[in-house]
Amino acid sequence: MNKKFKKIKAEAHCDIPCGIYEPIAAKIAAKTVLRMMLQIQSIPMPKDWTNKDEVLFYLNEITRRIQTKEEHAEICKRELRILWADFFKKEHLEKYPNLHDIFWEALKLASKAKQNIDPKIAEELCKKVDEIAKIFYEVKNDPERFKSYLDLTEKLF
Repeated sequence: MNKKFKKIKAEAHCDIPCGIYEPIAAKIAAKTVLRMMLQIQSIPMPKDWTNKDEVLFYLNEITRRIQTKEEHAEICKRELRILWADFFKKEHLEKYPNLHDIFWEALKLASKAKQNIDPKIAEELCKKVDEIAKIFYEVKNDPERFKSYLDLTEKLF
C-alpha cells in the first residue's frame, strides 16, 4: 500500500499541514498575562477579613485573574513552541544564530510569569515575543507586517 502513495514533505503548525504561522497569538497571550498581573495588583484587599462576603468576593476576583494569567502564559508558550519547532528551519538558525536563545528566554519568562505577579516579567515576555516576531517577519520577507503587528498588539489595552 505504501508504494501507491508518494512521500510529501509537509510543513505547518497544526501538522495537517495548513501552513499558517503567526506570532500575534503569542503576543496577545503575553499581553493578557501582563493585564492580569496589573489587575491582580489593583484589586483592593478586604477591609474586614472577618466579613465572609467581602473575603469571598476578593478571593473570587483574584482567583479568576490568576487562572487567566496561568492559561495565557501557557498559550504563549504553546504558540512560541509552534513557531520554534515547526516554522523556523535550519537556514533561519544560520542567519539568526541567537534564535534558540531568544526562544529559550521567552519560554522561561512565560514560566516565570506563571510563578509571579510582577508586571516587569510580563513586560519582558512581551519584548521577547516582539524579538521573535521581528525575526519571523524578516524571514517571511515582509518587514512591513512587523510594523502592523506592533500597531495592533501595542494597543490591546
